[in-house]
Amino acid sequence: MSSKMVEFRANGRMANGYLSLPEKPGPGILVIQEWWGLVDHIRGLADRFAAEGFVALAPDLYHGDMTKSPDQAGKMLMALNIGEAAKDMKGAAQYLLSLDEVQPKKVGVLGFCMGGQLALYAATEFPEEIAAGVNFYGIHPNAQIDPNKLRVPILAHFGKRDKTVPEESARALIRSIESRGKEIEAHFYDADHAFFNDTRPEVHNREAAALAWQRTLQFLNKHLQ
Repeated sequence: MSSKMVEFRANGRMANGYLSLPEKPGPGILVIQEWWGLVDHIRGLADRFAAEGFVALAPDLYHGDMTKSPDQAGKMLMALNIGEAAKDMKGAAQYLLSLDEVQPKKVGVLGFCMGGQLALYAATEFPEEIAAGVNFYGIHPNAQIDPNKLRVPILAHFGKRDKTVPEESARALIRSIESRGKEIEAHFYDADHAFFNDTRPEVHNREAAALAWQRTLQFLNKHLQ
């Protein structure tokens, strides 16, 4: 396994991200950051996916900015230009598809918190590049999802004790997708928001995270192999 920062084209400009390569060719996966930025936790997750056989790319949607302050993270989330972030994600997917290491030529997208909503947005908007999406407790008020556009399968994970994404809001999203006859597999855990983030002991739930990880790998292997 090897990793490095890379540059890729995104609608006529250059963007960058953290690329982690497995020991042999595999499908691609985009790992979309939380509101903190492209921090060690996200790079570590890209490495975890590479260890499982995926060619993992975490695009830097903040273009170098990152923070540990919740207040600053909230400001950065709201300042994010969704149109530009969409270009970065589409460009990142196209970059993965261009790599010889990506075999078969399929790319999934997965994200957490802000990144969960952006992953769902990318899966909805770019079905030519994205073959499947995974949403971990996604939220971003400016990334509006049109379920009618959805053409790829979705996996979603939510916490029953999540005050940021209340259970009823999550279930309303699921109903809106299912009512259009679209494919979504959703799971709810007795856990808080960001339960998957093991760098935040105040919310991390080991059992829920382990189960969500297992389900995520099964889902991605099913739809990307």
